[in-house]
Amino acid sequence: RCFFVFAALQKITMSVKNHYMSLPKGTYCQVTYVWISEDKESLRSKTKTLCKEPAGIKDIPEWFAVSTNITELTLVPVKMFRDPFSLDPNKLVLCEVLDYKQVPAETTLRSKCVEVMEKVEKFEPWFGMEQEYFLLDLDRKPYDWPPGCRFYTGSCCVGSEIIHGRDVATCHNLACLYAGIKICGYNPEAITSQWEFQIGPCLGIEMGDHLWMARYILHRVCEEFKVIATLDVQPVSGHLCPSGGHVNFSTKEMRSEGGLQYIEEAIKKLSRRHSHHLSVYDPHGGADNIRRLNSQTITSSFKEFSSAVAARDVSVRIPGQVFRSGHGYFEDRRPAANCDPYSVMIAMIETCLLGDEDQVSWLTGT
Repeated sequence: RCFFVFAALQKITMSVKNHYMSLPKGTYCQVTYVWISEDKESLRSKTKTLCKEPAGIKDIPEWFAVSTNITELTLVPVKMFRDPFSLDPNKLVLCEVLDYKQVPAETTLRSKCVEVMEKVEKFEPWFGMEQEYFLLDLDRKPYDWPPGCRFYTGSCCVGSEIIHGRDVATCHNLACLYAGIKICGYNPEAITSQWEFQIGPCLGIEMGDHLWMARYILHRVCEEFKVIATLDVQPVSGHLCPSGGHVNFSTKEMRSEGGLQYIEEAIKKLSRRHSHHLSVYDPHGGADNIRRLNSQTITSSFKEFSSAVAARDVSVRIPGQVFRSGHGYFEDRRPAANCDPYSVMIAMIETCLLGDEDQVSWLTGT
């Protein structure tokens, strides 16, 4: 009975919303500014009305916001997308955040990531990310878990008794495609109500920009369905498949014939900086990955670096197809679901391409 009442209320709400969404607004354009919050995990947004549709990012003015400690921030638009919620000509814009001194805020690493990518432009670095997430009800219990639910299902399953949240994942995928985000797929993961979407391949900074906006769109879609998408690595106590943010990486040399040797060289470099990478692969200095990387099911060990071909319980994986063809990419499976992609990309570029003499100590500021 409660379900039918809720469904009826949703239908009424959508009918009212559709009325207002269909009202004519002349040449005006709504631009929603999106930026990363101080916790490096959540997102914030607000909407500005422009007199006409912007032709490009330079047509969107800077704006102001207030941090959690009431300090003034400047929002600088850096990447524009179509708005899948209010539709054309309206826009979503990802913003860089400057503090009151007009320098990048300490909590954002995008500007540093841009600097690092410029140093390695000749390598043409490609990134892709597999973003896992978990759906929760508004009371923060697993979404739609009925009594007797089979919690562990294995990934990519089908069937109402084990799959919950497909409408959310499907709508998110379609909204990202409309927005112009490089989303290349999605699938149910190993636990009921756990899902994944993939971003990429993207050149350089692009992966971070597209991933953050894809996360924003995910949260907005969840608002429509009255559910919560959490990137917490283990939101359900005791479940054995924590959420990760596996990153695929390659360079021009790795993708070319004979590139496997460059892949293996990069993996050797990664093995020597295992602890450093874990310290920047989640927003809490490695604390989230301590919970996640416990060598159970398909996770590796937090304490020891490992790599292998076609294995998924290792730190870094060389896909079987790449090994057979002798070129392609590798997958770093250590980043947590709630990682900052800019932080991950900086660390990978520093370790794999820049070398010890050029590495910047961006964590300490030295």
